[in-house]
Amino acid sequence: MKKQLYILLFGLSLAFPALAQQKDTTASFSLQDAISYAQQHQTSIINAKIDEQIAINTVKKTIGIGLPQISANADFNDFLKMPTSIFPDFISPLVYKAFTDNNVKDGNGNPITMPAGLGGSTPVQFGTKFTSSASLQVTQLLFDGSYLVGLQASKTYKELSQKNTTRSKIETTFAVTKAYYSVLVSNEQLALIDANLERLKKSLNDTEQMLKNGFVEKIDVDRLSVLNNNLLTERENVIRLLALNVNLLKFQMGMTIGSTLTLTDRISDVNIDKTPILNDGLTYNKRIEYSLLQTQKKLNELDVKRYKSLYLPTLSAFGNTSANFQDNKFSNLYDKSFPSTVIGLKLSIPLYAGGQKLYQLRNAKLESLKTDNNLINLKNSIDLEVAQAQTTYLNGQKSLENQKRNMELAKEVLRVTKIKYDQGVGSSLEVTTAETSLKEAQNNYINALYDMLINKVNLDKALGNINH
Repeated sequence: MKKQLYILLFGLSLAFPALAQQKDTTASFSLQDAISYAQQHQTSIINAKIDEQIAINTVKKTIGIGLPQISANADFNDFLKMPTSIFPDFISPLVYKAFTDNNVKDGNGNPITMPAGLGGSTPVQFGTKFTSSASLQVTQLLFDGSYLVGLQASKTYKELSQKNTTRSKIETTFAVTKAYYSVLVSNEQLALIDANLERLKKSLNDTEQMLKNGFVEKIDVDRLSVLNNNLLTERENVIRLLALNVNLLKFQMGMTIGSTLTLTDRISDVNIDKTPILNDGLTYNKRIEYSLLQTQKKLNELDVKRYKSLYLPTLSAFGNTSANFQDNKFSNLYDKSFPSTVIGLKLSIPLYAGGQKLYQLRNAKLESLKTDNNLINLKNSIDLEVAQAQTTYLNGQKSLENQKRNMELAKEVLRVTKIKYDQGVGSSLEVTTAETSLKEAQNNYINALYDMLINKVNLDKALGNINH
């Protein structure tokens, strides 16, 4: 138990600096108080709620695709060099042909013929130096199958984010409960050690007095001193472990490590005697993991539907109005406008895209099939987890009852052994052995108690009985 806790605390120590921005506080919490505090301050839950808001915004963003899209544009152009276009010289050949046909001659009486080089192409510059325009465009999606499916998927995505928040809450409750029980067990262990120290201190004082009076040997005092020293060392170790357990609990609650936390519950407040009964048929529905996978299946089915909708045409309407300005003088540019307005419909029919949609659809169907298989596997896993948790819990009950009886028997053996020793019919070795046996029995009881409490939490989690 100690080794596992040390490993866990070492891993969590890297995350402790993230809490530095929070304020230290002082609080006394019951288990339910600790869980309620964690639901408000644990980072994983806070982030899950942020993801919920992101999902809500995603839904609104998807809805916005189907709303009118309006944009305005304006531009201004100054042609430092006017654009030039090349036009064929179709005029010169016609003119000179007319001269030839009409036998027109020049002043010297020679026929007029077309000079070499004419009849090719002519560069022409046209336009105005300054142009400007302003336009307003509106588009409205009328039909798009993938958009309609996207609306359904976005709402399912929102549902998935809400269930993820629920899972974070359940996992936090699970972790806080285990950490809280660890502190309770450490407190119980410390109480047993203190009781042993008080009893052993009295025995040691009595034995020292008997040594002064010559009724016992020094070895009797030395044996009790060794036990006392060992108990003092163990007490220091338990105190340090208790501090680590409290820090772990603070971390699981989202509380700063510098805060002061006192627990109000006691081991006796925990109900560990009731034998759990498996409620068949309801366990799956109470497990958040199963619910999450069902939601994922819905998303996969919508994905299949979305890829099918890509084969459908899309239809949208548009409208555009603009005002154009042009002049060779900037001062006169906006004196006169040349408006234009157009409205229309745009129909897009997918014909062939290299088979991409086909294979996307096939992959979506395969993903959905994988989710079906995962649901079957999860059911089997839940059944196995419940069976294991129930068996471990029942075995833990028997072990705890047995270790508790052994501890009581060890107390009685020590009591009888001390009476015999005080009456001179027993040895100090028997007393020391009885003390050691009681200490071992108490350690076994503490370990069984810890295992029992953890088994109880594990069973509640397996049955889906952890509230969030």
